[in-house]
Amino acid sequence: MGIEDRRFTVNLSILFTELPLLERPAAAAAAGFTAVELWWPWVDSPTPARSELDALKGAIEAAGVRLTGLNFYAGRLPGPDRGVLSLPGEESERFRANVEVAAGFAGSLGCTALNALYGNRVDGVDPAAQDALALENLALAARAADRIGATLLIEALNRPESPRYPLVSAEAAVEVADRVNAATGLGNAKFLMDLYHLSMNDEDLPRVIDTHAARTGHVQIADNPGRGAPGTGSLPLADLLDRLAKAGYDGWIGLEYKPGDRPSAEAFGWLPREARETR
Repeated sequence: MGIEDRRFTVNLSILFTELPLLERPAAAAAAGFTAVELWWPWVDSPTPARSELDALKGAIEAAGVRLTGLNFYAGRLPGPDRGVLSLPGEESERFRANVEVAAGFAGSLGCTALNALYGNRVDGVDPAAQDALALENLALAARAADRIGATLLIEALNRPESPRYPLVSAEAAVEVADRVNAATGLGNAKFLMDLYHLSMNDEDLPRVIDTHAARTGHVQIADNPGRGAPGTGSLPLADLLDRLAKAGYDGWIGLEYKPGDRPSAEAFGWLPREARETR
C-alpha cells in the first residue's frame, strides 16, 4: 500500500484560502477532490445568519463534494485562540450557543465528524475548574453529535505553537475522550490524530498509532518541519499511513497543510489525480 491508497479530504480553512469561502468547494472539486472539511468558518459568530449557512451549504452541494468534518466554534482560529469550551464566561456560552447550530449544519450535509477544540489555560483560573467546564460542554457536544449520527473528535495540538493548550499529547486527548464517553455513555468521543502536531511534540508516532488507532475517529496530516505538503519535510507519511491501515484505521485522511508560496491548486503534486477521488 502507499499514500495514494487512502480516502483524502481537503481542509478548506488552510487550503484554498486565497479564495472567498464560497468558492473553495468548487476549487477543491476542480483539483480532483470529492471530500472537504472545515474549521468553523465564521470566526466572529457562533450563530451566523441562516442565509450564510444556506449559502455555504449550497456552495458545497453545487460543487458536488462531501463535507466530512466540521469544527465547532473555536474563537479566533487561525489566530490566538485554540478553542473556547473550557473558558469560563462569555466564550463558553458562545460555544454552547454554537453546538446545535454546528450539529444542524453538519447533519444537513451528512457530515459525521465534529471537532471540539479544548481551549487554552486562563491565567488566574484553576485548571481543575476549566476541566470540569470542558467536560460539561463536551458532553453537550457529544449528545448533539449523537443526534446526527456523528463522532465527537478530541484533538491534541503541539506545545511549541500552542503553549497554553493543555492537550499536547495523544494520551491527554484520549483521556479526555474517555471521560466524555464515561459521562455520556454514548461512546462517540474519539481521538483526532494529527500527525503533524504529534510530531512537533516529538512523540513516537509508530507507538501512538499502534496504541491508539482503534480509538481514532479522524487523522490529519502535514509534513514537518514547516506544516507543508507531504514531501516538503522529513516525516515518513506514507509509512505512517500504511501503519495506520494495518492497525485497522480506514477513515478519512484530512489534508491540513499550508500550500506555501503558490496557489493551493498547485500544492497536490505529491498525490496523483486519480487518487484524490473518494473510492
